[in-house]
Amino acid sequence: MRRQAIKYALVLACGGVAAVDACAANVVGVVKTLKGTVHIERAGQSLDVAIGSEVYSGDRIVTGPESAVGITLRDNTLLSEGAGSSLELSKFEFDTRTHDGELDATIRRGSLAVVNGQLAKANPNAVHYSTPTTTLGVRGTEFIIEVGGKGEGTH
Repeated sequence: MRRQAIKYALVLACGGVAAVDACAANVVGVVKTLKGTVHIERAGQSLDVAIGSEVYSGDRIVTGPESAVGITLRDNTLLSEGAGSSLELSKFEFDTRTHDGELDATIRRGSLAVVNGQLAKANPNAVHYSTPTTTLGVRGTEFIIEVGGKGEGTH
């Protein structure tokens, strides 16, 4: 009965039975730490975040004032988003066997601390972080990005 309820919830979240496998394939990470108010903007909806929430390619993660969230991606990349931030995970693909893939993320406002995982170590050219004014290629394993002012907003 519980398994059926979970499958039904996936069907509702993904928009149909045929989309369940495709939706599950787009899970890129999971929320590991949470402080304050955080929500995910996905497919025109604003979803409250809890520890254990799944993060999908295309999600925008938004933190409120005095809030923070820690996300672990499938390649063990650690993302720590600070208060008043907006992070868009435009694209994340990772093959656990070959470590091939791509990561494209944009921090539109606020701050993001990163500890890169297997993807950046295997193929640094496949990992890009952007701000409203700059695109950063990854050459190190740990760094912080801060976008001053109001950034680009949360459209």
